[in-house]
Amino acid sequence: MIKRHKTSLYPKLIHRTEIRVRFSEVDVMRIAWHGNYAKYFEDGREAFGEVFGIGYQDYLRENIATPVVNLNIQYKKMLKFGDLIEVETEYIYSPAAKVVLEYRIYKKDTKELVAEGSTTQVFIDPYSGELRLFEPSFYTEWKKKNGFIV
Repeated sequence: MIKRHKTSLYPKLIHRTEIRVRFSEVDVMRIAWHGNYAKYFEDGREAFGEVFGIGYQDYLRENIATPVVNLNIQYKKMLKFGDLIEVETEYIYSPAAKVVLEYRIYKKDTKELVAEGSTTQVFIDPYSGELRLFEPSFYTEWKKKNGFIV
């Protein structure tokens, strides 16, 4: 995970999402395949966006796409079929034109940390694929509304 200087100057926006490890996500040993952790992050990111008003539909209404350009995952413990997990998704403020989220996955019953990581998304035109070097105005307004900028 990218080590960031965390400061109390910025508010914390965190959302928790419960997911059960499904049969289709495990191998013959009933262990969750490592690639599914990225999907668990995605589930957390979607739920975070819906709750805080910054989901994929919000971007698309503004003719913006936000592809993931960086994904980091550190695996700590294994997940098995049937485990109930909690994906904690936290918004990390950046002054640059990007969206940074950090994730922690816990086993719901034991509170054990099983993985952590982060994603970075950028802003592009969904039709031309052109990178937007400045954040869209609605995103700037969202950051103001949530206390990240004045």
